[in-house]
Amino acid sequence: LRGSKSFTAALPTEAERNGHGLAYKSVSVGHLEAAPLSPSRLSLGRASSTATSTAAPDQGRPRDYLVLAMFSCFCPVWPINIVALVFSIMSRNSGQQGDLDGARRLGRMARLLSIVSIVLGTIIIVLYIALSVRGNISF
Repeated sequence: LRGSKSFTAALPTEAERNGHGLAYKSVSVGHLEAAPLSPSRLSLGRASSTATSTAAPDQGRPRDYLVLAMFSCFCPVWPINIVALVFSIMSRNSGQQGDLDGARRLGRMARLLSIVSIVLGTIIIVLYIALSVRGNISF
């Protein structure tokens, strides 16, 4: 027979509270619950001089190459540039959620796919113009 994985502590009075002012609860092992913390509130007053320094606040934020990915969408290599745009948006979302390594990885992939799309698109456009000038392709 297996024993129960939960425990219970009796709470007859307020004197038997833990050191943090929280009553003991009946919970399962591995699922201890803490009181929800209130989010810090921003001051509505003026910013301090340290907050307005010349250092960039987003110094460690990885690039998502969204502008490059949007520019690559004008090239005639649509499957590649659409995927680059998706990777760029995923990189931006990862960065906003705090996953900096994932944002860097997705940003590098978006940059690579955007560059490939621009290079292939330029080659396709140049070939199309060269062949149409020679008369081999008709409009």
